[in-house]
Amino acid sequence: MKTAFINAQIYTGDKNAPWAQALVIDGDKIEYVGQEDETKYAGAAIKDLKGKYIYPGIIDSHIHPGMVSQSSWHIKLPWTDDLGQVQSFIKEYTQAHSKEDAPFLYFEYYPTKLFGSTGPHKKYLDEACDDRPVMCQDFGEHQHWYNSRMLEAMGVTKETEDPMPGLREFVRDEDGQPTGWGKELVHMEEPFASNLCKAIGWEPPIEMTSEAMIPFFEFLTNAGITAIAEGILEGEAQMKSMYELDIAGKLHTYYDGCVRYYTLEDLPEKIQFLREMQKYNTKHIKLNTMKLFLDGTNESGNSASLHPHENDPTGTNYGEIAMESDELTECFLLCNKEGLDMHIHMVGDRAFRVGCDAVEKAKAKAKKQGVEWVCQPIFAHCEIVDPSDMGRPAQLGITVNWSCHWSGGYFGEEAMTFFTEEKWKKMYQFNPIIRSGALVTFSSDVVTFYELHRANPFFSMQVAATRVDPEFPLDPKKYPGSVRPPESAKLEVPVLLRGYTINGAKQMHWDKIMGSLEEGKIANFNICSSNIEKYPVDRLTELKWDAVIFDGEVVYGDIDSCR
Repeated sequence: MKTAFINAQIYTGDKNAPWAQALVIDGDKIEYVGQEDETKYAGAAIKDLKGKYIYPGIIDSHIHPGMVSQSSWHIKLPWTDDLGQVQSFIKEYTQAHSKEDAPFLYFEYYPTKLFGSTGPHKKYLDEACDDRPVMCQDFGEHQHWYNSRMLEAMGVTKETEDPMPGLREFVRDEDGQPTGWGKELVHMEEPFASNLCKAIGWEPPIEMTSEAMIPFFEFLTNAGITAIAEGILEGEAQMKSMYELDIAGKLHTYYDGCVRYYTLEDLPEKIQFLREMQKYNTKHIKLNTMKLFLDGTNESGNSASLHPHENDPTGTNYGEIAMESDELTECFLLCNKEGLDMHIHMVGDRAFRVGCDAVEKAKAKAKKQGVEWVCQPIFAHCEIVDPSDMGRPAQLGITVNWSCHWSGGYFGEEAMTFFTEEKWKKMYQFNPIIRSGALVTFSSDVVTFYELHRANPFFSMQVAATRVDPEFPLDPKKYPGSVRPPESAKLEVPVLLRGYTINGAKQMHWDKIMGSLEEGKIANFNICSSNIEKYPVDRLTELKWDAVIFDGEVVYGDIDSCR
């Protein structure tokens, strides 16, 4: 059935014809977009939008459906810098929930700065609970705080080898004993988590099923998000669940997934797993990307820095990195041979430089060997980039992906433990990269229900456009208006719209079918009563979609009310 949307203001995302007044869809495809012309929609059902606005469906190009769907059983800690208050909450919760009913407790979040550079210690958690394993997640999502029972259940002792010393490790005291601080060991699929489950005869209370994933995907639909890129695939159960949702007609988003690897040595095995999971590919689901964590976080001090840490008197601590450029080059070459993309977590300026060097070397080797380059390098986060490297993504064909809702005070000043204030103020600057011509995409990177609301694109756009976090504002006495400096790093709304639409589609190789409203593309679009580009940027969170259309069908709202 044909439907014509007329008397509308249509942001097409097509640079050659950015605005239109009429849109005609036939089934799940766009048949016409342009000026109002009755000959183009004769016989179609007419929807008069009375001046409302139409935008392409939003694309979140880095989010974690698996992790969010498995997180509903986590326990929310009070947000406080008072260790005693955190301990009291855990103790009271433990007393109210028996060991038999809750044999393992997972709390989120404690402020990363709560323990400073020395990190958390098991003794403080033991004081709150010592009768069962307890784990607390830090706010940055890259560190854990364990009690003694947790370490014991995971089988972690003085003799336990760290997966990747310096980056993925259990921090030790002078005698080599684990202190209760874990870095980059945050996923429940880690072998240590499996040891825990076996030791206490327990499994996470949320099984990865299609039903468990419905709340996450319902959020996406209501937020107008019609395509996503997965941060890390959480195993076959997740793929099977999404496949079942899609077959049942309940998956109202296009999904591009990725599989995590750790080293060049384990990359072939992980590629084989990706190939096996491709049996779940559908019109809406594909799996074509490998994921690497090249460094940690700036707030944890395990990002890869070009400068020694400020709190290191020896001047020798430059953070941590998973691999140097030669090994990463070989990873790129293997992914290119397999026709796969590579999505890399990197936050430090040294990690960014190593990544650029590896892409440059890999492309040169491929060219010398007469091999076509097809691998799309995607650099996620890129929180601090040396000015001399900002032009390299455009030169090398690297996509830069930024999680917009981090642009204000979400992670506070914690990185200043390791950086000078001058360097801290150089973080989160993407305008020079955008001006150089690089492809920059936007996302949320939310990993838990605790923060899922922040994946709303209007929330993320407001934070990126103002550099103010309405939930975690910086101290206004130090930063006027709570604006994270520099103000020149604010992102303009037109840039944000491109990053959330056509640029996201390009990152996922879907730009031929989505990302803009053009004839022949899929009918994924959102209707809004306001002009997003002209709405006050400090009030963007007020906006809501009147309707969301996915594959030509209304999946949220009601377009009939627009007659």
